[in-house]
Amino acid sequence: MDYDAIILGGGAAGLFCAAIAGQRGRRVLVLERSETVGRKILISGGGRCNFTNLGTGPENYLSANPHFAKSALARYTPRDFLDLIERYGIAWHEKTLGQLFCDGSARQIVDMLVAECDKGGVEIVTGAEVSLVEAIEDGYHVSSHDASYRGAQLVIATGGPSIPKMGASDFAYRLARQFGLKIVEPRPALVPLVLGGEEVLFRELSGVSAPVETRSGPKKGRGTFREAALFTHRGLSGPAILQASSYWRPGEPVDVDFVPDAPDGWLIAAKAQAPRKTAAALLAEHLPQRLAETLADRLGLDRPLGETTDKVLRAAETRLANWRFTPSGSEGFAKAEVTAGGIATTDLSSQTLGAKRVPGLYAIGEAVDVTGWLGGYNFQWAWASGYACGQAL
Repeated sequence: MDYDAIILGGGAAGLFCAAIAGQRGRRVLVLERSETVGRKILISGGGRCNFTNLGTGPENYLSANPHFAKSALARYTPRDFLDLIERYGIAWHEKTLGQLFCDGSARQIVDMLVAECDKGGVEIVTGAEVSLVEAIEDGYHVSSHDASYRGAQLVIATGGPSIPKMGASDFAYRLARQFGLKIVEPRPALVPLVLGGEEVLFRELSGVSAPVETRSGPKKGRGTFREAALFTHRGLSGPAILQASSYWRPGEPVDVDFVPDAPDGWLIAAKAQAPRKTAAALLAEHLPQRLAETLADRLGLDRPLGETTDKVLRAAETRLANWRFTPSGSEGFAKAEVTAGGIATTDLSSQTLGAKRVPGLYAIGEAVDVTGWLGGYNFQWAWASGYACGQAL
């Protein structure tokens, strides 16, 4: 059977790309390895799909080339996707920081994408385990366990290896290498971090959450986030930590400011105002009691403030604003929401997502070295890259 385009992967980017191309009159085939399409969409946002973010901009993405995403993001915006879901009558709401969720179920987003594909006459085959992909004279030949297909163009939309229990794998990278495309080393992103050594003691705070500011990564391109951190039985999680994890590298620290709104000299000022108060009691005005007590204990602040020297209090202030954790690792691809790294943008056109040196080959979505922050940014990249590619097919 002949198609104008074969899209490998029936996730957010693949389905959207197929719908765009199909509605432009292209004959499109989507091959999905799982028995259903959109599996990661269904589990996202607690089942309600954080489908975009109103504040989306290139600065919300990590990539070896921070400019690569600009073109696609500019041509398909969060407002464009909102217009689409509103045409389908899907009710939505905004949470913090511009994050948009379905009022109902993430299933509505999957159903909408499938309906859009139907409008374009897109053929979707699920349970298709691809065994062979090869270039032929007029395009590409793809074989699965029970069928063979030919297409003039081929789109890699199989994502990265994050959440393997959902069927994720490194297939996109193997295929890219087969055609000579470079890979930026993939790593888990938006992932909980594990504490070891003396920091294991913080695991006793499992279940405690607090608003903090995190900083991680090299000074140039450093990630700074102010959201909640959560202590777990293995280490650190919560939005602030997940965000920091995308910038973190093994062996590097993650700095946490437990009192980001406190002015300079606040402990010494508190000493003057309430000399009998303990540091633990003072910290408990800003943080959960158990965390306040643990931090005061680690700082050796076991006496009333009035009995503590200004020098000790200044040192405690500095430590609380720059509490350095050195994770022993992350919880890996099994718990990572997305994959950082991937198919190198140097080998792709930012206009079309097409391979510069391989005619008719494209790569979109999470498979590419463009990784968004937590909060709907990765879905917006899926829509934007899928749209750019779908317009080019």
